[in-house]
Amino acid sequence: MSEAKFRNIAVHIEARIDEGTYPAGAKLPPHRDLAAEFNTTPVTISKAYKLLAEYKRVESFVGRGTFVVTPPALGQAIQAQDGGGFNFSILQPCMPLNFSYVRQAYRDAAESLDVSLLSYTENSGHDDHRLAGVQWLQQFGVTDANIGNTLLTSGAQHALSLVIAALSQPGDVIAVEALTYPGILAIGELSSRTVVAIDMDEHGLCPQHLKKTLKVHKPKLVITLPSHQNPTGITMTEERKAHIAKIMGLSSSYLVEDDIYAFLNPDITTSISTRIPEKGIYITSLSKAISPAMRCGYIKAPEHLIPILNAHIRANIWLASPLNFHAATQLIQSKVAHKLALVQKEEAQARQKIATEILGSRHHARSGFHIWLPLPPHWSSEGFTAEAKRHNITISSGLHFSTNEKENKHVRISLMAIGTRTQLKDGLKEIKALLDSKPLPNVEF
Repeated sequence: MSEAKFRNIAVHIEARIDEGTYPAGAKLPPHRDLAAEFNTTPVTISKAYKLLAEYKRVESFVGRGTFVVTPPALGQAIQAQDGGGFNFSILQPCMPLNFSYVRQAYRDAAESLDVSLLSYTENSGHDDHRLAGVQWLQQFGVTDANIGNTLLTSGAQHALSLVIAALSQPGDVIAVEALTYPGILAIGELSSRTVVAIDMDEHGLCPQHLKKTLKVHKPKLVITLPSHQNPTGITMTEERKAHIAKIMGLSSSYLVEDDIYAFLNPDITTSISTRIPEKGIYITSLSKAISPAMRCGYIKAPEHLIPILNAHIRANIWLASPLNFHAATQLIQSKVAHKLALVQKEEAQARQKIATEILGSRHHARSGFHIWLPLPPHWSSEGFTAEAKRHNITISSGLHFSTNEKENKHVRISLMAIGTRTQLKDGLKEIKALLDSKPLPNVEF
């Protein structure tokens, strides 16, 4: 039997999985049936199935058969640092650049603690911590933020979960971008919300499909990432923001603007939510500009929603940690937070340049923490991710970002979590070598 034959059959089967002919969880045909179709032997099909199992596209059970693997959970899409190889799966700041400042902020916070910071407080947090949040929000185009409409949360992920829980019920529809952050999809699944996709174009959320989605599905919430969108890297233009605001202002749905990468924008632009103050909810955090461990998130919401959001915060965690917000407030008020955000922005630009030099014009991002990399025709996103893992490279398969679980022939590569530019170059060169590897030969069946 030709070595290439079972590999080529595996490529054909994988294509059927990607196309949805064999959907997630589906049982694949018996070996003898595919052997007849491809004019080969059951042994060859068995080897093809074994190869797909190594790529984690299928799994086999004695006495039951072979099944298409259901897309992995959030923990598989974004994997924590393990100290070995190249981890391109995590979107976070380049922490060596921020470490000494963050450490000093916590030391200063510890020295200035008082009893109030170790006790319960009303209104989901201390006034001076919310005021610092207002200062952070206003510098990124949220001009209508004030101490009365700004709430404190344990990061942006908590804020998203909180808003979904407060403003929708199990079974309700929430609408998201067709390609979106897996954390949003995880919240939708765990909270029993029905998630529907809104098409995207080169400027982000597509206005015409947004209109159709609002009319057909009547979602409670529409969630968008307007700046350096995860995973596509798209940043909305002012014109697109205005168009989205106009559509949402005429609807009965709330817009949730998850704008944690606004600090990376070249210019300050007016947020969508500021344009529709009664319908827009703005979310951000310090996780990308300062540190993921700080867990300081901010929600700016219409004032009529503040009581219900506050009630959910109290029921869920009572209040976000004042100790973290005390350190964050010192960083913001001293302008050190703004300096660190600028440092991360400049580092991201430098690393994007490195990625372009090594990977060429395969991707279109020129700023931001990551690239959305299209794959050559002979690679699926899951297959490429599995092969990269064999080379001790962790990347995120595009399948995890797809609202409808369709193959999109992309992978997301974070540029910032790897400690040094030298290490980044080494890892990107290995990725390029995989991309440039020869496609599997075609075999006639």
